[in-house]
Amino acid sequence: MAKPTCVVVGVGPGNGAAFARRFGREGFRVALLARNLDYLQTLAAEIPDSRAYAYDVADTASAPQIFRQIKADLGPVEVLIYNAGAGKFAPIDNASPQDFESAWRVNALGCAVACQQVIPDMRAAKRGHIVIIGATASVKSGAHSAPFASAKAAQRGLAQSMARHLGPDGIHVAYVILDGVVNLARTRQAMPDKPDEFFMQSSDIAESVFFLTRQPRSAWSFEIDLRPFGERW
Repeated sequence: MAKPTCVVVGVGPGNGAAFARRFGREGFRVALLARNLDYLQTLAAEIPDSRAYAYDVADTASAPQIFRQIKADLGPVEVLIYNAGAGKFAPIDNASPQDFESAWRVNALGCAVACQQVIPDMRAAKRGHIVIIGATASVKSGAHSAPFASAKAAQRGLAQSMARHLGPDGIHVAYVILDGVVNLARTRQAMPDKPDEFFMQSSDIAESVFFLTRQPRSAWSFEIDLRPFGERW
């Protein structure tokens, strides 16, 4: 029996790498997508049956070719994890139109276009999982997060629309809100006085994402919130 294929869009050394490793351990072929091809190739060398693909989610015109190549190399996609996210943190009076457009292109438009590439094969197979990684800003906007929060809210709205539209076709769409600070070198450097338990661990986030793809159809989750136990909410 052929191995299933998982695509992780937006692979860095934190959550993206953790998703790739988790699905790789479960016997998936894993496509690693991001702009930094050198890092992807290093990661691919440690994960069996994985391949690296240079991909900028803001360059939507390149999506069909990239996903055609993934299908040719690894087979139809059963799991898509959209982990790309970016946006300027600024109040409305300091945010430029370019700030808003850039955030929207990465978080909402890039997500929509990536999903469009895998939906036909998932629909034909009558199964599939699309997991979109969101943020607190998608449901609770801060005063200084106008571009980022508006883009994340758009992303969440997109995910909910897709979940309602694609569910009857056997395609599970889930949205994961990360309500906390992920344990990364740059976040540790920015917050040197925070204890270990303050941070979210990428490997634990990956466990929750994998769990979503194992849920039976009679009890699918659309949205889950993940946060460290000490996070105020």
